[in-house]
Amino acid sequence: MAASEAGSRSRGNSVTRALLFTWLILALAIGLVAALMDSVDVDGGVLGLIWVAALFGLINALIGPILRLLSLPLTIATFGLFALVVNAALLGITAGISSYLSVGGFWTTTWAALLISVFSTILGFALGPKRA
Repeated sequence: MAASEAGSRSRGNSVTRALLFTWLILALAIGLVAALMDSVDVDGGVLGLIWVAALFGLINALIGPILRLLSLPLTIATFGLFALVVNAALLGITAGISSYLSVGGFWTTTWAALLISVFSTILGFALGPKRA
């Protein structure tokens, strides 16, 4: 095996590992929010939670950049607070597509999106790889 193939395979494994780690962190954050908020419910147990995290990540990756670009003037005008509304919209889209996730109204979805962001950030720092 050539050195470039070994390096390429190593990068591929590292990217896959990072993606799976992020997916796990997002599933944990959504699970925490569902446990803390009465109006956020994830059905289907652990597999339902993993499915919701995967779907939310996919929607965030595909639709999120478009919504963020379109809402950039409002996000700048509100000093970044409108980004929370965009995250809530992405969570609402996920709940609309999936039968495993149900969230309440606008404010519930907004609070849930905020908590998912905060919990995933904290969990990512706490459980992430330690760097020297």
